[in-house]
Amino acid sequence: MNQAVLRRPRSWSLAEQQHGVVGIGALTLGLFGAAILALGSGAVAISPGQVLAILAQPLGLQLPWDYAQGQAAVLLQIRAPRVLMAILVGAALAVSGAAMQGLFRNPLADPALIGVSAGAALAAVAAIVLGSSLAAVVGVTVIAGVVPLAAFCGSLAATLLVKRLATTEGRTDVATLLLAGIAIQAIAMAGTGLLTYLADDEQLRTLTFWTLGSLGGATWQTLLIAAPLMLLAIIGIPLFAHSLNAMLLGEAEAGHLGFDTQRLKQLLVLLVAAAVGAAVAVSGIIGFVGLVVPHLLRLALGPDHHWLLPGSALLGASLLLLADLLARTLVVPAELPIGIITALLGGPFFIWLLTSRRHRMD
Repeated sequence: MNQAVLRRPRSWSLAEQQHGVVGIGALTLGLFGAAILALGSGAVAISPGQVLAILAQPLGLQLPWDYAQGQAAVLLQIRAPRVLMAILVGAALAVSGAAMQGLFRNPLADPALIGVSAGAALAAVAAIVLGSSLAAVVGVTVIAGVVPLAAFCGSLAATLLVKRLATTEGRTDVATLLLAGIAIQAIAMAGTGLLTYLADDEQLRTLTFWTLGSLGGATWQTLLIAAPLMLLAIIGIPLFAHSLNAMLLGEAEAGHLGFDTQRLKQLLVLLVAAAVGAAVAVSGIIGFVGLVVPHLLRLALGPDHHWLLPGSALLGASLLLLADLLARTLVVPAELPIGIITALLGGPFFIWLLTSRRHRMD
């Protein structure tokens, strides 16, 4: 057997490949529809035709739908960066979750297992709770955007520490990586709890909303800062599809087939850390996307990572778009934390998954 066999195993028939193409096409159309719906929904109603006309106007295209300048301003300055941020965050979390599940060969794995989210949370909470006091002591003004910056640095530091603990003589052990991630996650959550205890009422409100996730702070500036790191993973991780297919056979088997499993583990962990760190930095902690989406895609498209990874990115983007739409429209003029919406969607799914698996075992 050679690498070409693993890129398109013979057991995957032409019909299954066509099924994958159709699935990706349907997910692409679904994401387009979700984006149009999200751009048009809110306090200022904008019809789908008007949305298309507003988006086409900067391209020099005139579509037959009239719109007010106020609608164009709302769409381009407020909703567009938020919708694009939701697409990138959802895609980054979902494709990272699919990569972690393939790397660990465990359908319950997600990016949080390597300590990325916990490290980001600890650093962000520290910036919220200690930032003002520290700024007063040293006599400087707190820089705008310090919380996202701290979150990204925290996620990167946690990932590098986990990787260092799991690497011996230049080789990274997957089981040790998992255990080290769980240990770092526990330590970081303990630190987060201590800082939460020390926070005052105003800080508690801020960190509560941050830890529950929100896209309310999305702007073109934050989008331009975070997008490159998330796009790096969204585009880069699917390039390892054939390697992840080989990992399904086992790490030793993949190595015997000529795949550099050590390099694969290092690159995937770094890509996931960059993507999830950037996502958490701009949106807070949003759970279940990286866990639920790959499960759904495996049920629909099968285990082939050539379809699973891009499909996860598309479905994750659509899911987070719709969750954000609900978060900002259910309790107008207030806004629900998006983490509550994703938990309400993800929790029942996993209950169904556990009960269906138990029935199969019986």
